[in-house]
Amino acid sequence: MVATQLNPTQLYLLQLFSFSQTKESQLDLQNVLQSYYRAKVAKRADELWDKLDLDQQKLDEMCSIHERLPYQ
Repeated sequence: MVATQLNPTQLYLLQLFSFSQTKESQLDLQNVLQSYYRAKVAKRADELWDKLDLDQQKLDEMCSIHERLPYQ
């Protein structure tokens, strides 16, 4: 087994979760983290949507494309 070094964020989260004494507080912390990352993903998706000038018609067209790499 290889020992891994924890980064500062991981260490901070371990400290944060050490204060969580109940299942309810653990779930609250998890919900906060999920909301944070959900918002980051949504923001990035919106940026890409705008940058690539996407719309529903373009998405529908992409869904019907069947491009495959040749077998080797």
